[in-house]
Amino acid sequence: MIRKIMTADQAVADISDGASIMVGGFLGTGTPEILMEALVRKGAKHLTVICNDGGLPAKDGRPARGVGKLLEQGMIDHLIASHVGMNPLVGQGMNDGSLECELVPQGTLAERIRAAAAGLGGVLTPTGVGTMIAEGKETMTINGKEYLLEMPLTADFALCRASECDDFGNFHCNLATKNFNGVMAMAAKTVIIGSEKIIKTGENHPDDFEVPGIFVDRIVGGEQPWLI
Repeated sequence: MIRKIMTADQAVADISDGASIMVGGFLGTGTPEILMEALVRKGAKHLTVICNDGGLPAKDGRPARGVGKLLEQGMIDHLIASHVGMNPLVGQGMNDGSLECELVPQGTLAERIRAAAAGLGGVLTPTGVGTMIAEGKETMTINGKEYLLEMPLTADFALCRASECDDFGNFHCNLATKNFNGVMAMAAKTVIIGSEKIIKTGENHPDDFEVPGIFVDRIVGGEQPWLI
């Protein structure tokens, strides 16, 4: 069996300047913090990051969380996200021209990623019709209702978090940490998992896992149990 387990620094070593990265999580809940920290140490710049949000900024002695770690270091040029109001660094970057931010409705973001995972050519959604979201996009009328054609979203890498995985990469996420992790793990070229717990293949029943390890390329242990 291919050995997938490695250190966080080894796992992100080939994420180079200009790479596109999907990051699981919702305001840090379900984000692989151990991989965020390794990527900061790597120092890759000019990244395109696809995620739900801009993470959380450092505040009152608490370090930044999630994608906020990357924004804090000025590592992101292009952010594709849904909810960015909790991190003022996003607005600052947009205002001073250092950050391009593409806002995507949350359901549309999830379905665009899912479309890439499923090999679809796109998805049709009524969300955004008649608004600035529709600018430059193809529309279709079906049974008298207008829809936008939204294109699939893929990336060079997906950085995802697991509550538990086996050494082949089959994994599951507890409670709210599920969010984008499962679908992102199927939509990127190289998938890296930061897991709280790693077990041997066969220790758990296959039905205990949500995402099959065939999608996972690299596994990093040592993720801290998530406390909200």
